[in-house]
Amino acid sequence: MPNFPIVDSHVHLYDIDYLPYGWLDNVPQINRTYLLEDFDAARGPVAVDKIVFAEVAVDSGHHLDEARWVQGLADTDHRLCGMVAHAPLEKGAAVEGDLVALRENAVLKGIRRLIEVEVDPSMCLEPGFIEGVKLLPKFGLSFDLCVRHFALIFGVELVRRCPDVTFILDHMAKPGIKHEFWEPWKSQIQELAAMPNVVCKISGVVTEADHQNWKREQLKPYVNHVIESFGFDRVMYGSDWTVGELTHRYPTWVEILDEIVAGSSDEELRKLYRDNAIRTYRLES
Repeated sequence: MPNFPIVDSHVHLYDIDYLPYGWLDNVPQINRTYLLEDFDAARGPVAVDKIVFAEVAVDSGHHLDEARWVQGLADTDHRLCGMVAHAPLEKGAAVEGDLVALRENAVLKGIRRLIEVEVDPSMCLEPGFIEGVKLLPKFGLSFDLCVRHFALIFGVELVRRCPDVTFILDHMAKPGIKHEFWEPWKSQIQELAAMPNVVCKISGVVTEADHQNWKREQLKPYVNHVIESFGFDRVMYGSDWTVGELTHRYPTWVEILDEIVAGSSDEELRKLYRDNAIRTYRLES
């Protein structure tokens, strides 16, 4: 375990009695309310002093309610100092009203509009979507890019068309670990890393392997490739809790990542586990 408190850049919290999350019907293992006290029970011996909430695909039309709910949690627990909220960026210029409303929440740091769930992930290259993404710097917001490995080509092009936007690539673009797929993911990660406005979350990796039969050694080459491509200055730790509960306990991912980066300097470990998230999401001290 790191010998200092870490920053978790990707945590899901939700109250199923307060807001509707239809997708949870398909994952009964995590279809219940998860609050900060549940997070504390899950993290065990891992010391976490800052948390970034990542939107949880609340049912359509409830994204402002979700953001206000998260702000309420943050008002009672100073660790929750960042929020990546949903906004319907495909509305183009019309999404500005949503961004204005979301900006009323003090812990808002970024926006995520899930692309991985789309039947046609190329929708992120439609003019309206790009127009919506390009509005984010006006509000001081970053964009969390969440695509699966087979759609990363569209993510690369989205970043290329929006050079003034800070992008955070979620879950290493969900590489095809289960089937040992490498290309074109490997090359496209290098393309993204060549663009200075992208940071990569090392998160959500175990769930891309076989849920019942994953092995630690399967994960290492994918994580190493990301670190080699982006460098320790542009990677950050994330747990992807609660989704990670589908395959492993919270401390397990920290242990695996510790093994992968064994031999790294204290400065590099601090960048990975806290400093880069604090800088990228502009988290309050």
